[in-house]
Amino acid sequence: MAKIVELNMENEEELCEVAKALSSPVRIEILKLLYHEGLIINEIAKKLNIPASSAALHVKVLEKANLIRLEEQPGTRGSMKLCNRKRDFVNISLIARNYNINETASVEMPIGAFSECNVIPTCGLADEEKIIGMEDTEYCFYLPERIHAQIIWSSGGYLEYRFPNLVPKGRLPRKIILSMEICSEAPSYREDWKSDITVWINGLECGTWTSPGDFGARRGRLNPVTWESGNTQHGLLMTWEINQEGSYINEKKAEDRKISELEIMNQSSVTVRIGNKPEARYVGGFNLFGRKYGDYAQDIILNVEYC
Repeated sequence: MAKIVELNMENEEELCEVAKALSSPVRIEILKLLYHEGLIINEIAKKLNIPASSAALHVKVLEKANLIRLEEQPGTRGSMKLCNRKRDFVNISLIARNYNINETASVEMPIGAFSECNVIPTCGLADEEKIIGMEDTEYCFYLPERIHAQIIWSSGGYLEYRFPNLVPKGRLPRKIILSMEICSEAPSYREDWKSDITVWINGLECGTWTSPGDFGARRGRLNPVTWESGNTQHGLLMTWEINQEGSYINEKKAEDRKISELEIMNQSSVTVRIGNKPEARYVGGFNLFGRKYGDYAQDIILNVEYC
């Protein structure tokens, strides 16, 4: 797997160290030698016909720039340091950051790519052609083919997803927006079946929306022909937004929870849980729709706006 370092105008110290390391033809030759195998300093000196002391100084510069690594190994006369290449590519961006313009990291997660679940019959999953496994059977939610699910339903419990945190180090998240097509879950369907559906991000509650029903009176715009009428057909497109002022559901304030409380930059993933609280007034389950079911051609989309 290629080992890549990304540098830009914000990494001034690191950029200067890498530039210094690459400014010497001798150090370039050392990197060439280390492309195929690890070498000790005396071997590098011999291959380049330079003093061992000079080779050691060049190696020190390359190590400080994080382009090679040194590993101590026992030798016949004490320990020796083995030099190994640490990077394959150095990508440098010379575009300065505009602090007046926010950037966005976006991930669309397949609804079947949940990392944890707690489901209650009636429950199940289906792809474009068939039910995955059997209905009302919890173990089917752990089948490998669940990743292909395009509709998931449960009468309670939750699904949890782990999104990669794509916000670069040193940046400040300003807003997180979660979007999905979702509705309640009743046997077959029921248009007036309420459900209090809650979203948690990184373990913190970020707002509860009361779904008005489980919609099946008309077919979903995207549903495959294999999906029978008489079942849930579509949901509503709902958006949870957490910013510096609080948490909002479809632009209506739902909680005082602020994005700073989510500690986005303290971990490499963003955990999103969707489901019913056991003590909710309406534990009416949930249906989640993928991009090939319902009315909206999308899975679960997470956007993080940062500066």
